[in-house]
Order: sequence, then C-alpha cells, then structure tokens
Amino acid sequence: MERAPLKERAAQILASAETLFGERGYDGVSVRDVADAAGVKKAAVFYYFEGKEDLLERVLERYYTAHREALTSAFEAKGPLRARLHGVIDAYLGFMAENHAYARLVQGLMAQGPAWHGHLQRNLEPLLRWTEEALAEVAPDRGPLAARHFFLTLSGAVINTFTYAPVLAPMWGSDPMSADGLAERREHLHFVTDALMDRLEPRDG
Repeated sequence: MERAPLKERAAQILASAETLFGERGYDGVSVRDVADAAGVKKAAVFYYFEGKEDLLERVLERYYTAHREALTSAFEAKGPLRARLHGVIDAYLGFMAENHAYARLVQGLMAQGPAWHGHLQRNLEPLLRWTEEALAEVAPDRGPLAARHFFLTLSGAVINTFTYAPVLAPMWGSDPMSADGLAERREHLHFVTDALMDRLEPRDG
C-alpha cells in the first residue's frame, strides 16, 4: 500500500535522517542528531515517526523505490534486449554514483545480522522480481542461468564499485568514482553483460 505524501516538516526530518544514515550508518545516528540536523525539536521527530527504526524503514523504502524506478525507466527504452540491459547498467551506475552512501549503509545493516534482514528483504524483493520479469524471455526459472543469479552478479558488480573505491584508488593510481573511472567501469560492465547474454541469447553467426 502506497504511503501518503509526507508533510513539509516530516519530509525535512526524513531528508536529514537520510543524509545522516548515509554518512554515519544507522548506529552512528541518534534521534537527537536527526532533530538537530532538521532544525526541529526531538519531539517533532516522534510526532511524525515512531522512532529511529521507523526513520530507517522510510529511508530504505524511498531509496529502493527510486532505485527500481531508475532501472525500470531505462529498461523500457526501445531496442533489443542487450541494448536495454546496457541502458540498465548505465542507469544503475548513475543512480549509485548519486546515492553511493546507501551501499555502505545497506552492507553495514546486513553485517549486523538477522535483526535487519526483514527490512532489507521487504525492499529488495521488488527489485529481484523486476529482474526476473525483465529477463523472463531468456532466463530459466532455476539453475545457474536463472535471473536471480544475474541480479546478484550485476548488482554486486555495480555496488562494489562504490564500496571498494576509497580503498582501490591509491592502488590503481586513479579514482574509480571519477568521471573517467566510471566511464571505464561502465564499458567493463557492458562487456560482462554481453558475456552473460551470449550464454542466454547467442549472437547470430
């Protein structure tokens, strides 16, 4: 069920929580921090939200909804499947470049154990189902070529670009998150996507 639009002050509080969670992780943020960042009293946070966990749930919901919409919009472009998947990769990289703090937030929540799995599963499942539908014409339901493996492989390849970038930069001698770095990464992921698709949908000749 779609939530009603947030009132202006509630939206301001949620935007502040979104920024802080992305910068510090869930455990590094208090309700007081959110209130201070939003310029409201702590009581105002509890007026609009049940607490910090509710704020996180709303932040994740908004993130994954925007995530799915970005991929869906790219996939709906006209053209052969391979070209549309290239568009999805481009949209995915672009979306994560603008929201890369979420990759660390989500991985941090997963590392804390099952307590957060339900939150993540509720938001990840629509993305998994979307991937299954997008690849329904070429991918089997089960086995090593199933859409669920493509979901894991390609999402991991994109997300790790941003989680590993700060560590890789000194070793590479360049910034993986720079414009040139992302362009190179995009071309590599097009190559990976084509290699996967060659198994599902061999090229003619």
